[in-house]
Amino acid sequence: MSRMISRPVSRVKAAIPVPSNLLLVFSINIHASMAKLVLVYSLVVLGLALTCNAATYTVGDSSGWDISTDLGTWAENNKFVVGDRLSFQYSSSHSLEEVKKEDFDSCNTTNVIRTFTNGNTTVPLTEPGTRYFVCGNQLHCLGGMKLQVNVADNQAKSPIGAPKAQPGVTITQPSSKRNNPASVIPTSAGSVYEGRDCIVMAFLGFVATLFWLVQV
Repeated sequence: MSRMISRPVSRVKAAIPVPSNLLLVFSINIHASMAKLVLVYSLVVLGLALTCNAATYTVGDSSGWDISTDLGTWAENNKFVVGDRLSFQYSSSHSLEEVKKEDFDSCNTTNVIRTFTNGNTTVPLTEPGTRYFVCGNQLHCLGGMKLQVNVADNQAKSPIGAPKAQPGVTITQPSSKRNNPASVIPTSAGSVYEGRDCIVMAFLGFVATLFWLVQV
């Protein structure tokens, strides 16, 4: 008698159909995530643009914060906006005091807003308006060692307002202008051009992200 050999029956698994509404929801979620990514990146680029556009101005350029510097002419030759910084370099015979307008006009050094004496002071310009600085030595202030800075909104920044110095040039400050050892300090013009390069890099990154999203 022949023996019957049973063979396993192969079973074909049918693909489970995915509801079209589920695919629609999934597609909407993906596009929403992409939209959020683009929005966040746009805000980041905007923040970088505003930050990179800021410049650091060495007060008095190579002469520094000194009684021999024509500070009034220096201030007139530069345009300051919110986000910029003022770098004061001075010797131990000087100091830096921020005062109100009436004390600025009379060189009153007894009623000051804040005082700096470290010889290397950086003052951020955080809001529009006018700020006043004098030397703590009243005789120096009366001799012209005082500075009035008019700060405009950041949106008012333009290439026309860039300083006259050559871009990318660095100036080694003499040690007599401050207590610290001499170091290389970038000019304000160099800072402006560095800010433009930073904005360009941020824009290229934004374009690259958009290209990646289109490919996806």
